[in-house]
Amino acid sequence: VLLVEDLTTDGGSKLSFVDAIRETGATCGHTAVIFYYGIFPETLPNLAAHGLALHHLCTWWDVLAEAREQAAFDAATLDEVEAFLTNPRLWQDTHRKT
Repeated sequence: VLLVEDLTTDGGSKLSFVDAIRETGATCGHTAVIFYYGIFPETLPNLAAHGLALHHLCTWWDVLAEAREQAAFDAATLDEVEAFLTNPRLWQDTHRKT
């Protein structure tokens, strides 16, 4: 079985779906998504440890590169997006409203 979905963030839901597929007796070693966030370094190793390869068409890094190339937004906005992509948890902590 090839698990096909729209997107992947940290891969957690893929593991749940694949476990359910495998419980039926089917095999599933690949998942394909249109969009992979590409911001959590543990995602691919976690999927691989579960015997699952991720295939994707694009990431936020691709979107950011294209936005920079097209000058679609001002530099400050794109820098802020890059700061989020580089360390989303730190960015969230520093921007959390109390």
